[in-house]
Amino acid sequence: MPGPSRRSRTGASKRDIHRASRTKARTKDLDQVQLQDLLPENKAKLENQPLDESLPGLGQHYCVECARYFESDVSLSAHQKTKVHRRRLKNLKEPAYTQAEADAAVGLGVDKTQRNSTKPQSIEVDHN
Repeated sequence: MPGPSRRSRTGASKRDIHRASRTKARTKDLDQVQLQDLLPENKAKLENQPLDESLPGLGQHYCVECARYFESDVSLSAHQKTKVHRRRLKNLKEPAYTQAEADAAVGLGVDKTQRNSTKPQSIEVDHN
């Protein structure tokens, strides 16, 4: 006799993965925020944007670190007290991941032995 059948409600895990991977609601990555948005001139532009009807709060309430728009100043200040915002600030304190780090992880960096062997060595010769 066959065993018990599987539950019918098994699609939620697939749905969550799909929602997380969709690009419609994609936020900026940490290195994008560090290298572009946190520069003083760019940060000033992002905090003082012109009115835009397509954005929440007409684009006036923007969290630069999280790259999110908010409806009002109250909701922005409430967001800045949350654990999500503080965690993002903590992650932004670490230096951005660079291409040099990626190359070193794969093993494409220059070894110390290679660096030393490429230097020209002077050979002293006695002419007796």
